[in-house]
Amino acid sequence: MKRTIIILLFLTNVSFAQKSEKFLNHFMLGSELLTENILGKYVQFDFSNLWLKTENSNVYGIIGEDHQRLRIKLLTIKKIPGKDIEYSVVGKSNVNETICDFQGTISLVEIYEVKELNYGVDDEFAEEGIISQGVLIADYSFKENKEQTHSGVFKGKLYTKWYLNSKNQIEYDNIEFISDGYFNNAFVGIWESYSTDKKKICNWADYRVPKANKDFDIGVGEFNVSEKYWKKGWMDISLNNQIPNKAIVRKEDKGKVKDWWE
Repeated sequence: MKRTIIILLFLTNVSFAQKSEKFLNHFMLGSELLTENILGKYVQFDFSNLWLKTENSNVYGIIGEDHQRLRIKLLTIKKIPGKDIEYSVVGKSNVNETICDFQGTISLVEIYEVKELNYGVDDEFAEEGIISQGVLIADYSFKENKEQTHSGVFKGKLYTKWYLNSKNQIEYDNIEFISDGYFNNAFVGIWESYSTDKKKICNWADYRVPKANKDFDIGVGEFNVSEKYWKKGWMDISLNNQIPNKAIVRKEDKGKVKDWWE
């Protein structure tokens, strides 16, 4: 009996490792990683700016098997003094216009460098003085305000691509930005309700949604959502993608409209 349990656990771990490796390969757009976790080499750096880099309009997320749209805004991220691997986070979530405040942490777990530096199409970044390049993997836990409606906890793994420049500065790796399927800052995990303990898949990232249904994102050069999911909060994505074709003419803005998190 014990032997059977051990075998099952081993097979489960192997399966999980294979899935993680497959996701990392997809996330890194095929760039191979060295196998040594060199977290200690990079804890001196502050990664917080990387998670605040992207305009919120380009951060896309899903919650639940039906892929209801999730909007996440990270407002502030600060490295916790005396804790090299931990960052405090303040932000807001928005699901179907239900907005919640949250606070939590990002904790670095693993950092891997690539085997071979990537300078982009036609070596566009060859003069940027890139010293090293890689991916960080972190645990995150964001707790929504219990006093607010439909609140709970976001938790899972965060994947971020970065590079180190000649000025000894950590930069957001957008070198492959023009490549089909590029995305960064991938938060992959679950949301768990305070009131019901119900868990839902919950993933978001810059420019694409990680680990979504195969029929969800039908875009090639840019993110786009199939008609099946429009009623789950995604109609504006389809409309925006039609604007360049002059199918829709947008009225000129009369003034700045408040963002949903303000």
